[in-house]
Amino acid sequence: MFTGIIEETGSISAILRNGNSIRLTVHADKILQDMKTGDSIAVNGICLTATGFTASTFTADVMRETIVRTSLSHLRHGSIVNLERALSVNGRFGGHIVTGHIDGTGTIIKMERDTAAMWYTVKTTSKIMGYIVEKGSIAMDGISLTVAKTARDSFCVSVIPHTMEHTALVSKRIHDTVNLENDYIGKYIEKFILDGKENSSDLTRELLGKYGY
Repeated sequence: MFTGIIEETGSISAILRNGNSIRLTVHADKILQDMKTGDSIAVNGICLTATGFTASTFTADVMRETIVRTSLSHLRHGSIVNLERALSVNGRFGGHIVTGHIDGTGTIIKMERDTAAMWYTVKTTSKIMGYIVEKGSIAMDGISLTVAKTARDSFCVSVIPHTMEHTALVSKRIHDTVNLENDYIGKYIEKFILDGKENSSDLTRELLGKYGY
C-alpha cells in the first residue's frame, strides 16, 4: 500500500530483457536506507518487488502483464522515475490510498503554465474515465493528484512547483505516456452495486446517495 507522496526520483541504470519479462536496475538513494529483499517499491506508480540491492541501486523483475498495462516499455537507460516505499504503519497518510496496481495509461495532450502551477491535460480510455470524478484523486506515475476538471476522454490536474521539482513530472512533455491508477474505492462500490442487482444486496445507489456518496 502506498500514498502517492513521492519520496525521491531515481534513474534507470540497466534494462535486461529476457523473453517477455524485464529486469530493471534502478539507481536510488533515500529508499535504499532501510531496504530489504522482497520489499515493495512503487516505480512510477507500479508496485514492484525488490529482488536485490546494492548501496546505490535495486533490481526488480517485471512480468509481461505489467509491461502491457503500463508505460514501462517506454523506459530507457537514464530515464527518471518516481519512487516510493510501501507505507509504514507509523507513517503519515499524506496522499490517498494507492495500491500500485496500474489500471492503464494516459497521454499528456496539453501542458499550460498558470502563474506558479502547471496544468496537465491527460487523454485516456473511457474505462479509466468512468472512475474519475472532479475533485477526486488520481495517481499519475505514482503521484497522488487531485482531478480539477474532466471531459469525455480526458482530465486535468494542476501541479504545484514543489511536486514538479521533486518528481519526474518535470521531465514530461506533450505526447508522453503516464501510468494511471484510479481511486480503488469507486471500483469496489461499482462492484457491490452490480453484484447487488443479482444478489439482492442492501447496498444500492439510493442508499449511497442518502449518505452522501
